[in-house]
Amino acid sequence: MMLEVRGVRKSFNDQLVLDDIDLDVEKGDVVAILGPSGSGKTTFLRCLNFLERADTGTMVFDGEKINLHNATKRDIARIRKKTAFVFQNFNLFLNKTVLQNVTLGLTAGAGMKKEEAEQIALEALQKVGMANKLEAYPIQLSGGQQQRVAIARALATRPEIIYFDEPTSALDPELIGEVLAVMRSLAESGMTMLVVTHEMDFARNVSGKVLFMADGRVVETGPSKAFFEAPREERSRDFIRAIREARQ
Repeated sequence: MMLEVRGVRKSFNDQLVLDDIDLDVEKGDVVAILGPSGSGKTTFLRCLNFLERADTGTMVFDGEKINLHNATKRDIARIRKKTAFVFQNFNLFLNKTVLQNVTLGLTAGAGMKKEEAEQIALEALQKVGMANKLEAYPIQLSGGQQQRVAIARALATRPEIIYFDEPTSALDPELIGEVLAVMRSLAESGMTMLVVTHEMDFARNVSGKVLFMADGRVVETGPSKAFFEAPREERSRDFIRAIREARQ
């Protein structure tokens, strides 16, 4: 097992946002984290990468056990070297070129030499179809192109897991496909991915496992095909029914 998460709880003020969340992830898994807005999906993902501090919970990553609440800065740095996070709104540096955005974490963060960093960045940008935009600035790119650069930045760190937080939610409808195509390619290459998403076709056809959440709790987890064809829980069936009705 690459990642085991147990007992994650998180409150903001007096509101319980995550209530005892568990998750198991094998190497190469693509896990779609689904649920209605406000169900705690993004907060859960952020807790796994220490962008938020869980109130309780543990993570076992590659055999190393980490307390999600009491993890030290050294613990966090060690885990983050194995992971990457792709945000909804790209989070690119507007004053830097595409190439500079991808190399910055390698040179400033990892102390890599510029020439080596640029070679790794070029390979990552080729994988997402952005190698022809090395000198462009984010303002010169579409939203879909910016998100592909953000994915290349994640890939350049050579992570074991990539966390995606609704990577298409800030995009115009006609740009969503290009980002999902890159993510499908990554999945086919064996990249381990946790994806908070509202893209049900991606969840059904690309992910192998679904974690369905509502009201801060895990309602159902299991193979994606089974979840969409024969959900076990009534809350899951309501969710699937609402999706089908919205498409009619």
